Amino acid sequence: MKTEELHDIAIALRTARKGRTPIAAPTKTWPALDADDALRVQQINVDHAVNHGDRLVGYKLGNIAKVMQDAFGLDQPDYGFLLASTFIYEGTTLALNQYIRPYVELEPAFILRGPLRGPNVTVADVINAIDYAIPAIEIIDSRVQNWAIDLPDTLADNGSTGAVILGGTPRRLTELNLRDTRGTLHFNGREVMSGNTGNVLGNPLSAVAWLVNRLAAYDVGLSPGQVILPGSCLQAIPMDKAGHWSCTFENWGTIEFDVV
Repeated sequence: MKTEELHDIAIALRTARKGRTPIAAPTKTWPALDADDALRVQQINVDHAVNHGDRLVGYKLGNIAKVMQDAFGLDQPDYGFLLASTFIYEGTTLALNQYIRPYVELEPAFILRGPLRGPNVTVADVINAIDYAIPAIEIIDSRVQNWAIDLPDTLADNGSTGAVILGGTPRRLTELNLRDTRGTLHFNGREVMSGNTGNVLGNPLSAVAWLVNRLAAYDVGLSPGQVILPGSCLQAIPMDKAGHWSCTFENWGTIEFDVV
């Protein structure tokens, strides 16, 4: 696609995010948009954010668990940049009117102490590069009407990023069993969804290796200190009502927040 068209798509998505008004899927308006062009759109908007005072702090992987792919009609993962402006403090009260059609996900987050750059990164490389893990909530929110997305649409929309909440219970990898840790979402005291970290490509460390090797095709690597979200361990739940969320990894930690 022409550079001018990619900038048009970037502006349309940026405007939708700012005004919290969804648009038709970019692939409907610009049928030639493919995954590679969509990543260029993603990078245009991230560069715009950084040039206006934001900061790149990590990367995310989404829809890698089959339950997530089934929920949103995708057959492969998406990925996106994490910007500092999207991070929210634990315990903060969120307002529904700040989002379009948000969903809540529970996943581990990894903080890097060393760099990671593909291709040919292994799970052992990932383990050696991680400093610690913490429970995290990702609130995903699409700028596309009714979440009617194909892969290029969500990639252009920066992996449908909304917000990130990091918990307060950091653990070394040797203290965790990321192959088999149960996670649950509770809303107003009632369990609404459960899953297991094993749903994330066998374990979330494998998902990070997949992400790093995929990003290598675009000459993107991960740096020390960055936050990496490997994807949700359970099916995302709509955040469409006011109330209290409590999100827990068994024998690890809980993140709580309110919605109004």
